Amino acid sequence: MLLPGEIDITRNAPQPGCSPEEAQKYTRWLATHHYENFNVVSWLLPKVLHQHFYNVYAYCRWADDLGDEVPNPQRALELLSWWEHELDVCYDGKQSHPVFVALRETIVAKDIPKQPFADLLKAFRQDQTVKRYPDWNSVLGYCVYSANPVGRLVLYLCGYRDEGRQRLSDATCTALQLANFWQDVSRDLDIGRIYIPLDAAAAQGLMETDIVERRFDERYVRLMKDLIGRTRALFTQGMPLAKMVDGRLSVDLEMFTSGGVAVLDAIESQGYDTLHERPAVSKVKQASLLGRTLVKHLINTDSASIEKAPPTPVVGERHAAPSDQMSLAQSYEECHRIARAAHSNFYYAFFLLPKPKRDALAALYAFMRLVDDVSDEGHELAAKQRGLAKWRAAFDEAVTGNSQVFDGTAAMPLPSEPLYGEAEVLPALVDTMQRYKMPARYLHDLISGAEMDLTVQSYSTFDRLREYCYRVAGTVGLTCTHVFGFRDARALDLAEKLGLAFQLTNIIRDVHEDYQLGRVYLPEEDLHRYGVSPEDFGRSEATLGVRELLRFEAGRAWQLYEEGADLLGLTDADSRSALWLLVHTYSALLGRIELLDFAVFGDRIRLSKAEKMIFIAKARFGRHKEENILEKRDRDRRRAGGTGSRRRAG
Repeated sequence: MLLPGEIDITRNAPQPGCSPEEAQKYTRWLATHHYENFNVVSWLLPKVLHQHFYNVYAYCRWADDLGDEVPNPQRALELLSWWEHELDVCYDGKQSHPVFVALRETIVAKDIPKQPFADLLKAFRQDQTVKRYPDWNSVLGYCVYSANPVGRLVLYLCGYRDEGRQRLSDATCTALQLANFWQDVSRDLDIGRIYIPLDAAAAQGLMETDIVERRFDERYVRLMKDLIGRTRALFTQGMPLAKMVDGRLSVDLEMFTSGGVAVLDAIESQGYDTLHERPAVSKVKQASLLGRTLVKHLINTDSASIEKAPPTPVVGERHAAPSDQMSLAQSYEECHRIARAAHSNFYYAFFLLPKPKRDALAALYAFMRLVDDVSDEGHELAAKQRGLAKWRAAFDEAVTGNSQVFDGTAAMPLPSEPLYGEAEVLPALVDTMQRYKMPARYLHDLISGAEMDLTVQSYSTFDRLREYCYRVAGTVGLTCTHVFGFRDARALDLAEKLGLAFQLTNIIRDVHEDYQLGRVYLPEEDLHRYGVSPEDFGRSEATLGVRELLRFEAGRAWQLYEEGADLLGLTDADSRSALWLLVHTYSALLGRIELLDFAVFGDRIRLSKAEKMIFIAKARFGRHKEENILEKRDRDRRRAGGTGSRRRAG
């Protein structure tokens, strides 16, 4: 029997014979508060599995601590025998220890055999008596008990019981254990253990004493290269498992493999000297691995949908010639190319949508990108105005068949020379508008917003700024909402509010950069209110007045975000992940600006690649609710008359 305080994790444990609810509360606490190099429960996993993972983790955590945290090996063996007895009692249905009270619920629900749990105890016992491993097979034999049961338990929890998947899981888990051994050589030496097979060391001319005395030279480099090569082969052997399980678990499995391979890479990068320094995989590297894995899954899901889904009907398909159908497909393909080339933060959000909606957003984005390029490129004013007039006319002709352009004084025939991107983008755009019943006026208003940027350098009131924001951003929200799908007319009003919130966020972030381009978007009436002059935006650092002004405008944006968040529940279910990602990312950017106290006069404030990838993952696999659509803002920075005062939001 365990003595009081003999191991630390007895803290917060309920009394033996407690209720299942109390027991599960404890295992959840243990899993979420005990330090680990990984999250015990990935938020990619379905929520229904979380408690089961907590329960299994608690068993493993207790077994590990009984073996490693008790300094006397003989006492550790006694406690491990006691723990195995508790396991036997649990399988007889007579459990009393709180961990087994919780675990019993999981064992019954998932029909898990006793063997994996018992095998883990064999490894912990072996650690008490075996400190050296003579050859490769003896190390692999240890992994059979120390690592492979964990993978099999995960498969049982997720509903997979076949031997084929278990063998692949064994390869991955053994590889992970080995990578950990090569990473932790110095730590293991500190506690008197060597997991390096001694025959492999001898083959490179190394004796056991060389390792104990930490003699690093070319022999040790050759040894590590050999061991890493064998370990990489095991990772490769287990890789097919990720394609044989549910998508959410698949991401986790690929992340485990990628993380293990990254450990091997880190050993190589530091010159193989694990005798004196433990190589680590940085948080940035971990986030990068997650990002690549998620993007890969999004793209693979996209490819699978293309292969399995029937062709989407095309408006007017029955009357179109085959060449016209090919032209439409090519148009959508070109729209995707333009969207990809723009390196937009949200291109991968398209992959959260079904393919028809994904294509539609690509068409809208490509058109908006080309129009925006006309107003932003460094030509003279008249040339830009003519360029926008041509786009308006080309758009009109594509929609109505009326081919004339207004030059500012009178209508005249459309010029014969084509616009760059016109023939490639407009067929897909018009098809998108017809599919999703999208009014042409939205896109006319968008062009009007681009025209305003050519001639309007300041805005006297917030109402005037709101008009501009509607044209350049509200129209984007409206068109996207038509694609997302909605049944309540309120959705359009909320979409316009979110578009305005997005644009205000951009304006706040870019206030210094816009001034250098000759534009001041913030209303003159607000500048006067806070004693700010336009020239203040050109300084090297934001003044107190500028920060208070930006805080006030951020309050307006937050109010719009909070009101617009209700749009999530009014859109089609298959579009909510993409909408959630857009709103969450933009609100996180505004939160970051607030957190930095509106220090927007230096380097542009951005979200890190890691943060963006995490948001994509949450959008892809998480639960999308109005309560979590907004990234939490830094409310501690609210001040009187600032973002906390809604009455002052115009």
